[in-house]
Amino acid sequence: MDRSPSSLMSIASIVLSMTAVAIGNGMMLAYVPFVLTRSAAPDWVPGAAVTAIAFGGLLGCLMGGSLIRRVGHARAFSCSMALVILAALTISLGVHPLLWVLARGLYGVAANMNFIITQSWLNHASENHWRGRAMSLFYMAYVIGLGAGAWLFGQIPAEGNLAPIITVFFTTVAILPIGLTRLPNPPAPSRVSIDIPMVWRASPVAFVGVLASGGLSMLVQGFTPIYAAANAVSQQDVAALMFFMQFGLLFIQFPMGALSDRTDRRIVLIVTCALTIGAGLAALVVSFDNPLLLMLVFAIFAGAVETVYSIANAHANDRTDPADFVPLASTMLVAWSAAATLVPMLVTLLTPAFGQQTFIYATMAVALLYALFVLFRLRSRERVPPELCETFEFRSAQVPNATALAATEVRAVSPDL
Repeated sequence: MDRSPSSLMSIASIVLSMTAVAIGNGMMLAYVPFVLTRSAAPDWVPGAAVTAIAFGGLLGCLMGGSLIRRVGHARAFSCSMALVILAALTISLGVHPLLWVLARGLYGVAANMNFIITQSWLNHASENHWRGRAMSLFYMAYVIGLGAGAWLFGQIPAEGNLAPIITVFFTTVAILPIGLTRLPNPPAPSRVSIDIPMVWRASPVAFVGVLASGGLSMLVQGFTPIYAAANAVSQQDVAALMFFMQFGLLFIQFPMGALSDRTDRRIVLIVTCALTIGAGLAALVVSFDNPLLLMLVFAIFAGAVETVYSIANAHANDRTDPADFVPLASTMLVAWSAAATLVPMLVTLLTPAFGQQTFIYATMAVALLYALFVLFRLRSRERVPPELCETFEFRSAQVPNATALAATEVRAVSPDL
């Protein structure tokens, strides 16, 4: 399929749709753990809801490409939005812990499918000289949407089902720009091609970094509202905490990314891990009676763990031949999703025995182990020459890199077969 000239408005329709989705997602990321923690549900249920999102995401990244190849991007997008709506409606029926865990898993499936669809569409519609800016705009808009949704949660009653109904509203609104866009469907995205030996040979630091970031991101983003709600933090303060955590990502990732363009990215990864450990230690001692300091600490905490993901991705690209970018990113996507499932699952099992601070200790442990691994690799392999490095681009572990599936396939058969 030939690519027709894209317009800024067409690109904006995709970004606008996913921003609306992010607002609903940000609300549910705050609402579900807050309500489950304050309810009579067993202690393991809030953590299980976090794990279910990641496990659903793993299924979504394996299923998304097949769905797109079958029905095309626009129809697949509508299907994924339907899954988000079904998940929110299930939650709106009242607090039924197991149903809520299943609903969050269903949302996880839809979320990664959304990322595959929109990133492959943006990649195809964007010209080479501004594709990077388009992707950065997409990531920033989504992260800001998450923060806006969390803030909105603080403005409505937690009792009742208003939050999931508002999520349904924003998800429905998200369908309209895609439904009305004149941007043609791109060719089908590539199949998920997993090649762990190739990725390990290219960059052990990047591969382990993406594994680490899967656990780090889901721990901090998923368990922070559970931790706050369990310590009697008010709904408004939990919402504000989740809101400021997203902006911590912006204010930490950009300077760290710029620094990684000027020096060995592995050194910056070690510094970022040290920042994560420092923020974790502060999170253990900061008083819940000082909400502003609490928000600052957790904003740094979230920003640091998300930065591990973006710099590890950049380091992987530096050390990989462009011909291997598709299997590289496919493998990284699956590795991230697998770690994002297993690490929260382990913390969920340990939390009843060790308390609500378990996720903080686990985050610091993962960061320490990864920093030691990077330090070992730093002594055994030279830095990539600066002239061969790509420019750092803003990324968030909350929006897994699905550009593996943005490289389109050449069809040899009818798309209906």
